[in-house]
Amino acid sequence: MYLVTGGAGFIGSNLVAALCDRGEEVMVVDRLRQGEPGREKWRNIAKHPIAGILPPEELEDFWSEDPVVDAVFHMGAISATTATDGDLVAATNFTLPLWLWAVCAERGIPLIYASSAATYGDGAQGFADDDAMGALAALRPLNLYGWSKLAFDRRVADMLDRGVPAPPQWAGLRFFNVYGPNEYHKGRMASVVFHKFHEARGGAPARLFRSDRDGVADGEQMRDFVHVDDCVAAMLWLLDNPQASGLFNIGSGQARSFLDLVRAMFAGMREQERIEFIDMPADLRGKYQYFTEAPMAKLRAAGFDRPATSLEDGVGRYVRDFLMQPDPHR
Repeated sequence: MYLVTGGAGFIGSNLVAALCDRGEEVMVVDRLRQGEPGREKWRNIAKHPIAGILPPEELEDFWSEDPVVDAVFHMGAISATTATDGDLVAATNFTLPLWLWAVCAERGIPLIYASSAATYGDGAQGFADDDAMGALAALRPLNLYGWSKLAFDRRVADMLDRGVPAPPQWAGLRFFNVYGPNEYHKGRMASVVFHKFHEARGGAPARLFRSDRDGVADGEQMRDFVHVDDCVAAMLWLLDNPQASGLFNIGSGQARSFLDLVRAMFAGMREQERIEFIDMPADLRGKYQYFTEAPMAKLRAAGFDRPATSLEDGVGRYVRDFLMQPDPHR
């Protein structure tokens, strides 16, 4: 059995689908809650034969029954970059994974967990997936979410330095700008592709933020956009290669502009481009990354050799095979 926290969420549900396709038994740890009609989280897992759904608060009881678990994928988190409840974020993104680390170390279970490219802040210190204490200490996240992810990465490094028992395999995955099916419940935190698609389908132009930084033209802010299938492929490769442990970037390895992204979206829709620029919201000013790019050499050196999905191919398939379909869920 594989335990996937956040298994009804975006990346988690795509991982659940892939594991189920391999014939594995998967326990989903998540809260389904209510949602906007057609975008409820339960729809993300509705097509797959999961072993069960476990609320996070029942995890301790679950482990007390000594289940046979082959690996834990910890994808659950408060992932909103606009989150402001420090206590809740710390409990969810720091304290809970620390507990899971201890459980997996005690029971000899591999732990693969979601970190984030938000740990890199504005990128001034680069984007190297270096898990040394000094390298981690130099990073300055721009928001509470990024801090919480970095706090856990730093604690992992500290525990390893101190010789604290560790899982037999561990991997912290710094996901960059992920897009793809099953993100529909995420609201404002869904990918730019998702939001721009629905603007365009409603007859409006795709709106992008104006640049408020000298030397960067409107729409030329750049991110490393990575298709969720590539993220899942990396996780499955880690599962199949237990000798690989560490902190790893998960991206395409190539920064592309938001203009490139929406142009690929319109091409997928087979519609003429309609783009306009708007001012950046006040709550994002000073907290907005203008450039991200994932160096992928560390994961490649470990043996992961799947080519990254190109932006044009990935966005085109997402639009045609999911967003334009009556049921867009995987």
